[in-house]
Amino acid sequence: MMKFAVMAAVMAFGGAAQAATEKALLAGGCFWCIEADFEKVPGVLDVVSGYTGGTTENPTYKQVTRGGTGHYEAVEVTFDNSKISYAQILDLFFRSVDPTDAGGQFCDRGDSYRTAIFATPAQTAAAEKAKAAAQAALGQTIVTPVEPAGKFWLAEDYHQDYAKGSNIIITRAGPKSQANAYKFYRESCGRDQRVKQLWGSAAAFAS
Repeated sequence: MMKFAVMAAVMAFGGAAQAATEKALLAGGCFWCIEADFEKVPGVLDVVSGYTGGTTENPTYKQVTRGGTGHYEAVEVTFDNSKISYAQILDLFFRSVDPTDAGGQFCDRGDSYRTAIFATPAQTAAAEKAKAAAQAALGQTIVTPVEPAGKFWLAEDYHQDYAKGSNIIITRAGPKSQANAYKFYRESCGRDQRVKQLWGSAAAFAS
Protein backbone atom coordinates (compact mmCIF):
# COMPACT_ATOMS: atom_id res chain seq x y z
CA MET A 1 0.00 0.00 0.00
CA MET A 2 2.85 2.35 0.90
CA LYS A 3 4.57 1.58 -2.41
CA PHE A 4 1.50 2.65 -4.40
CA ALA A 5 1.14 5.83 -2.29
CA VAL A 6 4.75 6.81 -2.99
CA MET A 7 4.33 6.11 -6.71
CA ALA A 8 1.21 8.26 -6.79
CA ALA A 9 3.02 11.08 -5.02
CA VAL A 10 5.94 10.90 -7.46
CA MET A 11 3.56 10.91 -10.42
CA ALA A 12 1.66 13.86 -8.98
CA PHE A 13 4.89 15.76 -8.36
CA GLY A 14 6.12 15.02 -11.86
CA GLY A 15 2.84 16.19 -13.34
CA ALA A 16 2.97 19.42 -11.36
CA ALA A 17 6.56 20.07 -12.43
CA GLN A 18 5.70 19.45 -16.05
CA ALA A 19 2.64 21.70 -15.86
CA ALA A 20 4.77 24.57 -14.49
CA THR A 21 6.37 25.14 -17.89
CA GLU A 22 4.23 27.00 -20.41
CA LYS A 23 4.82 28.84 -23.68
CA ALA A 24 3.46 32.15 -24.94
CA LEU A 25 3.64 33.01 -28.63
CA LEU A 26 3.70 36.76 -29.20
CA ALA A 27 4.21 39.12 -32.13
CA GLY A 28 5.15 42.68 -31.27
CA GLY A 29 7.06 44.17 -34.14
CA CYS A 30 10.81 43.59 -34.24
CA PHE A 31 11.47 40.25 -32.57
CA TRP A 32 14.89 41.42 -31.35
CA CYS A 33 13.13 43.87 -29.04
CA ILE A 34 10.47 41.51 -27.68
CA GLU A 35 13.12 38.85 -27.09
CA ALA A 36 15.44 41.25 -25.26
CA ASP A 37 12.58 42.60 -23.12
CA PHE A 38 11.16 39.27 -21.97
CA GLU A 39 14.55 37.74 -21.22
CA LYS A 40 14.69 40.19 -18.29
CA VAL A 41 11.45 38.97 -16.71
CA PRO A 42 11.71 36.81 -13.55
CA GLY A 43 10.11 33.43 -14.18
CA VAL A 44 10.87 33.48 -17.91
CA LEU A 45 13.10 30.53 -18.78
CA ASP A 46 13.83 31.11 -22.47
CA VAL A 47 12.88 33.40 -25.35
CA VAL A 48 13.55 32.61 -29.01
CA SER A 49 12.82 34.58 -32.17
CA GLY A 50 10.97 33.17 -35.15
CA TYR A 51 8.04 33.36 -37.52
CA THR A 52 4.42 32.26 -37.20
CA GLY A 53 0.95 32.85 -38.60
CA GLY A 54 1.74 32.18 -42.25
CA THR A 55 1.58 29.38 -44.78
CA THR A 56 5.11 29.18 -46.18
CA GLU A 57 7.11 26.24 -44.87
CA ASN A 58 10.40 27.06 -43.14
CA PRO A 59 10.32 30.75 -44.11
CA THR A 60 13.42 32.93 -44.22
CA TYR A 61 13.81 36.47 -42.90
CA LYS A 62 13.99 37.85 -46.43
CA GLN A 63 10.79 36.05 -47.44
CA VAL A 64 8.88 37.20 -44.37
CA THR A 65 9.94 40.85 -44.52
CA ARG A 66 9.37 41.00 -48.28
CA GLY A 67 5.75 40.00 -47.66
CA GLY A 68 3.40 37.40 -49.06
CA THR A 69 4.12 34.55 -46.63
CA GLY A 70 1.53 35.65 -44.06
CA HIS A 71 4.06 35.29 -41.25
CA TYR A 72 4.65 37.66 -38.36
CA GLU A 73 7.97 38.21 -36.64
CA ALA A 74 7.28 36.59 -33.29
CA VAL A 75 8.85 35.20 -30.14
CA GLU A 76 8.21 32.03 -28.20
CA VAL A 77 8.42 32.75 -24.48
CA THR A 78 8.92 29.73 -22.23
CA PHE A 79 8.06 30.51 -18.63
CA ASP A 80 7.52 28.89 -15.24
CA ASN A 81 3.85 29.48 -14.50
CA SER A 82 4.42 28.84 -10.80
CA LYS A 83 6.44 32.09 -10.81
CA ILE A 84 4.67 34.17 -13.45
CA SER A 85 1.27 33.58 -15.00
CA TYR A 86 0.24 33.69 -18.64
CA ALA A 87 -1.98 36.66 -17.79
CA GLN A 88 1.00 38.54 -16.35
CA ILE A 89 3.04 37.76 -19.47
CA LEU A 90 0.25 39.25 -21.59
CA ASP A 91 -0.07 42.34 -19.38
CA LEU A 92 3.64 43.00 -19.91
CA PHE A 93 3.32 42.33 -23.63
CA PHE A 94 0.50 44.82 -24.19
CA ARG A 95 2.39 47.48 -22.25
CA SER A 96 5.53 46.97 -24.31
CA VAL A 97 3.97 47.60 -27.74
CA ASP A 98 1.59 49.95 -29.52
CA PRO A 99 -1.52 47.74 -29.78
CA THR A 100 -3.46 50.54 -31.49
CA ASP A 101 -1.31 50.36 -34.66
CA ALA A 102 -2.60 47.97 -37.33
CA GLY A 103 0.13 48.75 -39.86
CA GLY A 104 3.23 47.57 -38.04
CA GLN A 105 5.19 48.77 -35.05
CA PHE A 106 7.05 52.06 -34.66
CA CYS A 107 9.39 52.57 -37.65
CA ASP A 108 8.85 48.99 -38.91
CA ARG A 109 5.92 48.92 -41.28
CA GLY A 110 4.18 46.03 -43.01
CA ASP A 111 2.25 42.90 -42.15
CA SER A 112 5.18 40.99 -40.66
CA TYR A 113 5.60 43.67 -37.98
CA ARG A 114 2.01 43.72 -36.74
CA THR A 115 1.11 42.74 -33.19
CA ALA A 116 -0.74 39.51 -32.37
CA ILE A 117 -1.18 36.91 -29.66
CA PHE A 118 -1.14 33.33 -30.89
CA ALA A 119 -2.98 31.32 -28.25
CA THR A 120 -3.64 27.65 -27.69
CA PRO A 121 -7.28 26.65 -27.04
CA ALA A 122 -6.47 26.58 -23.30
CA GLN A 123 -5.03 30.11 -23.48
CA THR A 124 -7.61 31.81 -25.67
CA ALA A 125 -10.00 32.96 -22.95
CA ALA A 126 -7.14 34.41 -20.90
CA ALA A 127 -5.78 36.16 -23.98
CA GLU A 128 -9.14 37.74 -24.79
CA LYS A 129 -9.52 38.79 -21.15
CA ALA A 130 -6.06 40.38 -21.12
CA LYS A 131 -6.86 42.23 -24.35
CA ALA A 132 -10.11 43.58 -22.91
CA ALA A 133 -8.37 44.65 -19.71
CA ALA A 134 -5.58 46.39 -21.64
CA GLN A 135 -8.14 48.19 -23.79
CA ALA A 136 -9.99 49.39 -20.70
CA ALA A 137 -6.72 50.55 -19.11
CA LEU A 138 -5.54 52.32 -22.26
CA GLY A 139 -8.92 53.81 -23.16
CA GLN A 140 -8.29 53.22 -26.87
CA THR A 141 -9.23 50.49 -29.33
CA ILE A 142 -6.72 47.66 -29.35
CA VAL A 143 -6.28 46.10 -32.79
CA THR A 144 -4.00 43.25 -31.68
CA PRO A 145 -5.80 40.03 -32.69
CA VAL A 146 -5.91 36.80 -30.72
CA GLU A 147 -5.16 34.08 -33.25
CA PRO A 148 -4.94 30.28 -32.95
CA ALA A 149 -1.39 29.17 -32.21
CA GLY A 150 0.16 27.32 -35.12
CA LYS A 151 3.59 26.25 -36.31
CA PHE A 152 6.43 28.38 -34.97
CA TRP A 153 9.53 28.47 -37.15
CA LEU A 154 12.83 29.43 -35.56
CA ALA A 155 14.50 32.45 -37.12
CA GLU A 156 18.05 32.25 -38.42
CA ASP A 157 20.83 31.90 -35.83
CA TYR A 158 22.03 35.48 -36.25
CA HIS A 159 18.67 36.77 -35.03
CA GLN A 160 18.82 34.87 -31.73
CA ASP A 161 19.97 37.01 -28.78
CA TYR A 162 20.71 39.76 -31.27
CA ALA A 163 20.79 42.43 -28.56
CA LYS A 164 23.69 40.65 -26.83
CA GLY A 165 25.84 40.09 -29.93
CA SER A 166 29.43 41.29 -30.27
CA ASN A 167 29.75 41.30 -34.07
CA ILE A 168 30.55 44.62 -35.74
CA ILE A 169 27.60 46.03 -37.69
CA ILE A 170 27.64 48.95 -40.11
CA THR A 171 24.90 51.42 -39.16
CA ARG A 172 23.91 54.89 -40.33
CA ALA A 173 26.02 56.16 -37.44
CA GLY A 174 29.05 54.09 -38.49
CA PRO A 175 30.44 50.74 -37.29
CA LYS A 176 29.07 49.54 -33.97
CA SER A 177 29.11 46.33 -31.97
CA GLN A 178 25.94 44.34 -32.51
CA ALA A 179 24.70 45.18 -28.99
CA ASN A 180 25.26 48.89 -29.60
CA ALA A 181 23.76 48.64 -33.08
CA TYR A 182 20.64 47.16 -31.47
CA LYS A 183 20.45 50.06 -29.01
CA PHE A 184 20.90 52.54 -31.85
CA TYR A 185 18.13 50.83 -33.85
CA ARG A 186 15.74 50.77 -30.89
CA GLU A 187 16.29 54.44 -30.11
CA SER A 188 16.11 55.49 -33.77
CA CYS A 189 12.93 53.53 -34.28
CA GLY A 190 11.21 55.38 -31.43
CA ARG A 191 9.97 52.24 -29.72
CA ASP A 192 10.41 53.28 -26.10
CA GLN A 193 9.33 56.85 -26.74
CA ARG A 194 6.03 55.75 -28.25
CA VAL A 195 5.37 53.12 -25.58
CA LYS A 196 5.92 55.71 -22.83
CA GLN A 197 3.72 58.20 -24.66
CA LEU A 198 0.96 55.61 -24.92
CA TRP A 199 1.20 53.84 -21.56
CA GLY A 200 2.88 56.40 -19.31
CA SER A 201 4.12 54.95 -16.03
CA ALA A 202 2.58 51.58 -16.95
CA ALA A 203 5.06 51.09 -19.84
CA ALA A 204 6.66 47.75 -19.13
CA PHE A 205 10.21 47.96 -20.50
CA ALA A 206 10.65 51.47 -21.89
CA SER A 207 13.72 53.19 -20.50
